[in-house]
Amino acid sequence: MAGRNGRTVRDLRRGNRTAVLQRLYFDGPLSRFELGPATGLSSGSVSNVVAELIADGLVEEAGSVDSDGGRPRILLRVAPGSGHMIGVDVGETRVRIGLFDLTLTELARAERPLAQARYEVDGIVGHVRDGVAEVLEGAGIGPERLLGVGIGVPGIVEHTPRTGAVVHGQTIGWDAVPLERLLRDGSQLPDDVPYFIDNGARTLGQAEMWFGGGRGARSAIVVLFGSGVGACLVAPEVEQGRAVEWGHLTVRVRGRRCRCGALGCLEAYAGAEALLERWREEGGGGVPEGADEETALAAMLAGAYPPEGESADSGALAVLEETAEYVGAGLSDLINLFQPERILIGGWAGLQLGARFLPAVRRHAAAYALRHPARKVTVDLGRLGPDAVTVGAAILPLADFFARGGRRAEPAPEGPPSARGDSLAERVAP
Repeated sequence: MAGRNGRTVRDLRRGNRTAVLQRLYFDGPLSRFELGPATGLSSGSVSNVVAELIADGLVEEAGSVDSDGGRPRILLRVAPGSGHMIGVDVGETRVRIGLFDLTLTELARAERPLAQARYEVDGIVGHVRDGVAEVLEGAGIGPERLLGVGIGVPGIVEHTPRTGAVVHGQTIGWDAVPLERLLRDGSQLPDDVPYFIDNGARTLGQAEMWFGGGRGARSAIVVLFGSGVGACLVAPEVEQGRAVEWGHLTVRVRGRRCRCGALGCLEAYAGAEALLERWREEGGGGVPEGADEETALAAMLAGAYPPEGESADSGALAVLEETAEYVGAGLSDLINLFQPERILIGGWAGLQLGARFLPAVRRHAAAYALRHPARKVTVDLGRLGPDAVTVGAAILPLADFFARGGRRAEPAPEGPPSARGDSLAERVAP
């Protein structure tokens, strides 16, 4: 039965389970006594929810602490082995697949390097399928124990009722690719294991907001530098984060042609692919034949910032200095538009450019942005390293699991439910 606010008893129970699980996950171990003020629930509600979660195997005891004059208080924590997720990063140079337990401890990993035709759809689908099978076998985990598979991809992801997630990746030559359907066709995973497919910048943002430099901020923007450039906005209005195509802001009218086909995009100046192309135009060398972008960018940085006593590669240094200004100007647009508390720079190229690059970026961002929002924002590197997109992808099914109160997604009904069925479902306790 629904209350005046439209919430059913099932909704209330699910919300209470979610509140307890999240507090134990982020702040645990905690006692039942501490969970009351932490969640805003009564002691009776906490006891009932904890009993359910222990019976479901989601929560376990984790020792005890002395109390003032009374019996020791039992500490509780989320049980690590009570659920498993897979996170996949479809990156520029490789597909990385990780298997995680409920506390996001990595249990197994697989990597598939990408060849020159790196975004050929069948190849990517095969890499993901094979990698998922490899990590499950390596950890001895049955596919039926998965809460879901999260996948971070380049491009805009559209969620459709018929074919699931469809990827519009203009810069990689993907035009409405039904990625979820392709992954399900011939998959060894059970049909009730959900896929969560989203933009890689959003999965990076999800990871940094849960565990990295964005934790505790009300609003933040996490930017991803790889071959291309992307960003994720997190604010009270979009708590789960929203990918924004920041790399395709026009920073120079009739400028360099971007991978998307337009002229003057930020990505045409700031992405690793564009950086290396501009360095080659300046006569840059020193890159081993056939080297991937990560190796080539490392060589460019070594040339621009050589050991003391050696002369710098003037072309590499000039390109990097100009790029810092373009990035700073691009960040100023984000500052003016969204006025975030924090901006975090991640992605493999962002981490390689690193601390040496950051002071110039901050200086240019402050110079191009409005003074008031610029004074309130901090610009730093992300804290989670090169695996952040994979971890963030695994968070997608975990966040859905928590939102369901620690219950697995139910298979969709084959036909439209009756009104009587809906009414009964509202009144039946989970």
